[in-house]
Amino acid sequence: MYKIKNLLKNENVRTLDKKEGMRIIEYVNDLSVTPYNSVSSYFSNKMNIRKRQVLIEINDNEYTVSAGAMQWTLGNVEISSDVKGVGDFLGKAIKGAVTKESAVKPKYKGKGLLMLEPTYRHILLEDMAEWPDGIVLDDGLFLACESTVNQEIVARSNLSSAVFGREGLFNLKLVGQGIVALESFVPRDELIEITLENDVLRVDGNFAVAWSATLEFTVEKSTKSLIGSGISGEGLVNVYRGTGKVLLAPVNNQAMEQTHGSPAPSNGGGSTATNAAIKGVLGMIN
Repeated sequence: MYKIKNLLKNENVRTLDKKEGMRIIEYVNDLSVTPYNSVSSYFSNKMNIRKRQVLIEINDNEYTVSAGAMQWTLGNVEISSDVKGVGDFLGKAIKGAVTKESAVKPKYKGKGLLMLEPTYRHILLEDMAEWPDGIVLDDGLFLACESTVNQEIVARSNLSSAVFGREGLFNLKLVGQGIVALESFVPRDELIEITLENDVLRVDGNFAVAWSATLEFTVEKSTKSLIGSGISGEGLVNVYRGTGKVLLAPVNNQAMEQTHGSPAPSNGGGSTATNAAIKGVLGMIN
């Protein structure tokens, strides 16, 4: 038996979204400030830069979480790993490297609460029922999901997509039933959702946050000829073709990351630990 005070019943804490056992909480004001950062904290708050966390209620089910994202657990919550040996670990490490996701994602099950680390990024809760054929994510978005959601690595359909599309050669694909928590530089209210039915979406830049796994992603010339593409000033564009959905951000994902960096803690924070673990395993093998 446990009791919690000053968390949800707190004037400085509000719930932004809740789906099934996942709840996004946001701190209205950052009260943990000093005279040295009070000014920047004040203006950050005015610009919607606030600390956010995901609170997960585990009720005899299981959740998969990005490595290093757990802040605390309460109750009868067990932690396990999906690593089945050295070979499996190295395979997951390679997959994590190509998708910029943590290589090993721990699983939490039992009955209790799980609080994830605070982040200044925006958090999106997506119901996989709205993505029946799966969802493909831009690099580094995954935060947590119900373990009924499977994770797969998908490769770009052609080399041009990897070289010119700036989406990477591989992406993380989620398939199954359940709720998924994603980190984003852009709030859900600013994301544009486009639904295609045997149609084509052309995007000049890396603005897509996520898209249906049924869509074919390629990179093509904006016009029929290279000269025409050069004259139009658009050059090559990312093309999403088929039937499905695309979530578009109003700003370039990579530009946001380069401008603002990765707000700590990010789900990529486990990469250092992963690299150290890989070196340790390789050392034992040698």
